[in-house]
Amino acid sequence: MKTLWFITNPNSGTATRAKCEALEAVFDESGLALAGRTEFPEQKLPEADELDRAGVDTVVLFAGDGTINAALCALEKWQGAFLILPGGTMNLLAKGLHSESDPHKIVHAARQCDRRVALPYVIAGKHRAFVGLILGPAASWFRAREAVRKGKIGRLLAAARGAWRKTFGEHGVRVEGAQGLGDAYQAVFVTPDLHGLEVAAVDARDWKSIVQLGWDWLSGDWIAAHAVSEGWTQELRLRGHKPVLALFDGEPVTLQPHEAIRSGKSLETFIATRSDEEVPAP
Repeated sequence: MKTLWFITNPNSGTATRAKCEALEAVFDESGLALAGRTEFPEQKLPEADELDRAGVDTVVLFAGDGTINAALCALEKWQGAFLILPGGTMNLLAKGLHSESDPHKIVHAARQCDRRVALPYVIAGKHRAFVGLILGPAASWFRAREAVRKGKIGRLLAAARGAWRKTFGEHGVRVEGAQGLGDAYQAVFVTPDLHGLEVAAVDARDWKSIVQLGWDWLSGDWIAAHAVSEGWTQELRLRGHKPVLALFDGEPVTLQPHEAIRSGKSLETFIATRSDEEVPAP
C-alpha cells in the first residue's frame, strides 16, 4: 500500500470533512502518496483506467454502505486493493475486515498487512449487495431515513406514514427457493455468504408481534423472534406479477417479477487486518 485514491461521502455516517482531512494527514505522516480524492456523489467515481494511469495501488473507502457499494460495483474488475474504513452508521464490512474500529489505527495496520480476501455479495441482475439485501414493503422506510439525513422533518413524517401503510397494509413480498419460508412477508433480509445466501423473513402483522420484534431487534437477537423465519439457499426468486422494491446495501432498486437473486464472490482485493477466522476465507 503506497499510492492511494481516497473516496469519501461527507454526508454519510461519521465521514465528516474534518475526519477526512485528519485521515489525509495520517496518509502523509505514514509516507503514503495521495494520487486523488473523490467526494461522492457530488463528484464522479474514478474509473479503473484513471487509477492505473495515476499509479494507484489502493482505493481507500471512508463512507457508508451505499457509497462503498457504488464504488465496488464501479471498480469490480480493477486489480488493485480496497481498504474499507468505518465511515458509516453500521460499518459491517469494516467490522468484518478489521479488529480495530479507529480508522487511523486501521491505516497503520494496513501498511504492515499483505492479506487480501474475497468478499461474498448478493447479486440480482446488475445490482450487488455486499452487506445485505432487503425486499418487500418494509424497504419503503428508506425514504424516512433519507429525510432524517437531510433534516427535513415534514418529509420525515409523511415518509413514515407512507412506509407504515405499505409495511402493514400490503400483502407482502413473496419469494421461493429457500426451505422453511411461508407465503408472504413484510420484509425479506438476504445476507451474502461465500457458500450461498442466508435468508430471514419477517411477518409481524399484529401489535404483539410488532412489539416483540422491536424488542428483539433492540436486544440484538431479532432473528430469534417468533415473527422471523430463517432459510438458506443458493438462489432465491421473486414470486408474483408486480415489481418489488429492494434495498441493496440501503440503496433503493426496483426488481422485476421472477428476478433471480444469487450469491457471488469478489476478487481477492480487500485488505483484511484481522487475522482470526471471522474474516471470510475464499
